[in-house]
Amino acid sequence: MENNEINLHFEGLHPRNKHVGKYDFDQLIKTHPDLNLHVIKNKVGEKTINFSNPIAVKALNKALLMHFYNLKYWNIPKTNLCPPIPGRAEYIHHIADVLATTNNGEIPTGKSVRILDVGIGANCIYPIIGNHEYGWSFVGTEVDKQSMLSAKTIISKNPKLSEHVSVRFNDNRRNAFKYLLDSDERFDFVMCNPPFHSSREEANEGSKRKIKNLGGKVTDKPVLNFSGQNNELWCEGGELAFIRNMIYESVHFKHQCKWFSSIVSKKANLKPLYKHLKKVGVTNSTTLHLANGNKSTQIICWHF
Repeated sequence: MENNEINLHFEGLHPRNKHVGKYDFDQLIKTHPDLNLHVIKNKVGEKTINFSNPIAVKALNKALLMHFYNLKYWNIPKTNLCPPIPGRAEYIHHIADVLATTNNGEIPTGKSVRILDVGIGANCIYPIIGNHEYGWSFVGTEVDKQSMLSAKTIISKNPKLSEHVSVRFNDNRRNAFKYLLDSDERFDFVMCNPPFHSSREEANEGSKRKIKNLGGKVTDKPVLNFSGQNNELWCEGGELAFIRNMIYESVHFKHQCKWFSSIVSKKANLKPLYKHLKKVGVTNSTTLHLANGNKSTQIICWHF
C-alpha cells in the first residue's frame, strides 16, 4: 500500500475558507440580528461571544451560514450537536483539492460531482458548504430519525439545497453503505465525521473538558446541545471501530465510490487504520492534516 501525503498543508485555515481571520460581528448581526443578544466584549474591548454558551454558539453559527452561504433557514433541535463552521469548511475544501489531483489539477465543480455524506446530522453542514462553494450534489445518510427530519427540513426550506441534496435513513448502524446505495449509483467522494468516543461516560467527560477549556461552568450533566446526541458522540469501540468497519465494507463498494474518507480525531488511531487498509488491499491512501481551532484534525482517505 502506498501512503501518499498529498501536499495540502497550510498555515492556519485553508486559503479558500471564508472564515479566515476574525469574525466581523457587525456584518453578521446585520444578517442575523438575534446574534446581537449574545455579543459581549472581551478584555481588550473586541466583540465576541461566550463560546461555552450553546445558545450563543448556535446564534453565531446561524449568522455565519446565512451570511456566507446564503441560507434562508437553518435550525437544529436542542439535543443535537452544533458544528463549528470554520472547521467543517476545512473538510470540504480539502476534498476539493484531493479531487483535483485526479482531474488534471482542476477542482471539479457542478451537480455532476456526487458526494456521499455518511452521517449527515441534524445540521446538514457539509452539503450546505459543499453545494454553495462548488455546486456539488450530496446524498446524506442518517441513523437517527429526528436528525434526519431536521436535515430534511433545512433542505426543503432552502430551494437550492432541495435541488442538490437528499437524505436516506440508515436503519442498520453496523453498515455505512449496504442497502443504502443503488447498484448503478456512483460517487466521487465519501466523507464521514464519525462518533469518536467509545461510551456515554467517555463522551460526557469529553464534553466537561471542552466546557472547562472554554471557561464555562462544568456540571455533572453537560448541556445537551453543547455535547450532542449519543449517536453523534459515541459508539461501541469509538471512532477506531467505526472507521475499521467502514474500511472493510468499502471493499464491496470500490466500483461505486472513487474515494473514501473519514475524520480521525485521535492521531494514535491512524497506524492501526492503515494496517486495516493494507489488509483489504488498498493501493493508494493519504492523510490530510486540517487546522481546526486550537487543534489539528486528521482525515484518512483511500481508494482502490
